[in-house]
Amino acid sequence: MSAGGNLDIFQILLDSSIVVKIDLALLVLASIVSWGIILKKKVQLTKLQKLNDDFEEVFFSASSLKETYDITREVESSPYKSIFDDGYTEFLKIRDTNQGDLLKVKEYLRDFGVSSFERAMKNGLVKEDAKMSDGLTTLASIGSITPFVGLFGTVWGIIDAFAGLAAGGATLETVAPGIAEALVATAIGLIAAIPAVWYFNKFNAIKHHINEDVMSFGERFINQVQRTISARTTV
Repeated sequence: MSAGGNLDIFQILLDSSIVVKIDLALLVLASIVSWGIILKKKVQLTKLQKLNDDFEEVFFSASSLKETYDITREVESSPYKSIFDDGYTEFLKIRDTNQGDLLKVKEYLRDFGVSSFERAMKNGLVKEDAKMSDGLTTLASIGSITPFVGLFGTVWGIIDAFAGLAAGGATLETVAPGIAEALVATAIGLIAAIPAVWYFNKFNAIKHHINEDVMSFGERFINQVQRTISARTTV
């Protein structure tokens, strides 16, 4: 205990039991991992939104689907590019199956609809969603588990404090460090959990918004395919 009757938290932690020290070390490690994921996901999702905007600009300024494909062939992958590539590849397969005759392709779409495009683009969406979801499960686990890890340290510290009382001769000054040690474990558990939970929810909201935009872009792509076939233009 420091002068003036104030508790020296750092000294208390240094004097804490090995169990509490391990507990605190796990919480600090979890917090470091959590912030590593948070920073990585912030960069990733911001970059994906920028790549989507860039791809959409090319898509609407290009004169044909082929031009869009040629321009973006070497650019970095994004959700828009992924579903466009899968959808365009499916279109080429249908076109080649019909010997390149767009009238036959038009008849094919009239008979079978656009479900083949939707399945192809859904595959791209699933792949991109998996990339965006990477790390979020770990973030959620940290957010849900660390309060209990901190609580374990608290319970252990309180047991130690009451064990000192049971031994007899204990005063408030001798028991207070043990109680403070116990409460610090809970505090650190919450410090680790709160940012993890907050950013998990935030990233999920961003991911949901991107997925909705991707689905909307997929609809616009199908519309463009149908207009291209109707006009019998170069694809």
